[in-house]
Amino acid sequence: MNQSMRRLIDGSRLHFIGWGLVVGALAGATVALFRLFIAHMLAWIQGIYAHPSWPSLAVVLVLGIVVSIIAAVLLRQEPNISGSGIPQVEGQLQGTMEFHWWGILWRKFVAGVLAIGSGLFLGREGPSIQLGAAIGQGVAAGRHESGSERRVLIAAGAAGGLAAAFNAPIAGVMFVLEEVYHNFSPLVWMSSLASAVAADYVSMRVFGLTPVLHITYAHSLPMNQYWHLVVLGIILGLLGLLYNATLLSLPRWYGHLPIPRVAQGVVPLLLIIPLGFWMPQVLGGGNGVILNLGGQIPVLSALCLLFVVRFVFSMMAYGSGLPGGIFLPILTLGAVLGALYGVAMVRLGLLPQQYVVNLMIFAMAGYFAGISKAPFTAILLITEMVGNLGHLLPLAVVSLVAYVTTDIFGGQPIYAALLNRMTVPESLSQLHHPVTFEVPVFAGSTLDMHQVRDFTWPTGSLLVEIRRGERRLVPQGAAMIRAGDTLVVMTDGSRQARVRAVIGGAAARPLTE
Repeated sequence: MNQSMRRLIDGSRLHFIGWGLVVGALAGATVALFRLFIAHMLAWIQGIYAHPSWPSLAVVLVLGIVVSIIAAVLLRQEPNISGSGIPQVEGQLQGTMEFHWWGILWRKFVAGVLAIGSGLFLGREGPSIQLGAAIGQGVAAGRHESGSERRVLIAAGAAGGLAAAFNAPIAGVMFVLEEVYHNFSPLVWMSSLASAVAADYVSMRVFGLTPVLHITYAHSLPMNQYWHLVVLGIILGLLGLLYNATLLSLPRWYGHLPIPRVAQGVVPLLLIIPLGFWMPQVLGGGNGVILNLGGQIPVLSALCLLFVVRFVFSMMAYGSGLPGGIFLPILTLGAVLGALYGVAMVRLGLLPQQYVVNLMIFAMAGYFAGISKAPFTAILLITEMVGNLGHLLPLAVVSLVAYVTTDIFGGQPIYAALLNRMTVPESLSQLHHPVTFEVPVFAGSTLDMHQVRDFTWPTGSLLVEIRRGERRLVPQGAAMIRAGDTLVVMTDGSRQARVRAVIGGAAARPLTE
């Protein structure tokens, strides 16, 4: 056996690539069914709204009440199916939260189909990530995996879930690495990539090869119009701050209602009914709205109305705690903002009409980058969803400007902010078993170019290995830690969150004078 083959088999890379493919195939099949059920239910409900009558009103009223009751029962049984599920997956990978995978899987599936399929402005992508993560956890449980191996499979499942939801495998991997797991070790990204590819293949077998948001435009934005990207990026960053502040204040607003938390879904389910009879075409997560904008841009007043309606009703739906995400609603709002900005510039004589569609596409990435603070994911996601590689540079400009604008004003990544507001289950504090986790070391951090013995390691933690490319080093006191290394740390399960925070901060935080 040659040396390259030995390197491939060494450790568990090939092993986890194989299991990543298994997790991805299962996640792809599950999410494909999830998408199909939502699409059929949404088409049915839009058909009812399109023919206003007293029987139609009775049907949607009964449906709203029944869905709210079922969702309340499922939320009472498993509160962690609430919302998108991305903060829960992030907390699980950080060791601050723990769930039973089967209870999450079937309850999230059922409640998500009912809530999103009812026409609420909720996305399928966040729930798809949690469904994929639950499948990864289930496969790990079946193989009796624990520690870092278990988390790798959970992360792989999350990547597969997003890949199947958007038919965007590369963005699925990047989102997990950049936003959810914050770990770029080869084991994580290779297993996640394998899962995303398998999930995307299964999804494409069901939905075909056409990109989810296949929007075409005849003209590329010329360089003398790039100043619009800077202005648009600043606007998107500022409005992203408004979005985050509003979303994070929703639990306080809903807290004033005399309705139990698990039953608050009845509010958006009933309030969506008048909107459904008025504008049935705008119901749902928003991919139909984006495609319609790509075909024909409305007038300025209609765009303003559409933005207000989408913003208010998406906030109302997510704030109720119903299972459903904000991923696609954010992209929809970004598309509306891009079209609104473009039409306004055309009316001012500052932009030719044919470039409005371009700005609509770019704004989707910029708005998501400003809100999630995940610019690489935003760029790759829109590239894969639209199916065009010709706009990478303008996407990067808008995303970078929006990110910097949000960062200057102290904006937090929305999913991390949502996670910080969640309560760690009491049972988690009783977990006393050894766990290992990985921490990547970044250039300029406290640990970069420091010897192992020069750092005060948290009480109850043990550095068991330093991974440097293909090499695995024994962490002796004189060993030098370098940027690009991955530290493998062991600690007690009850200490994992605190230990990870201390070491992760030292591995990522720039040196201070």
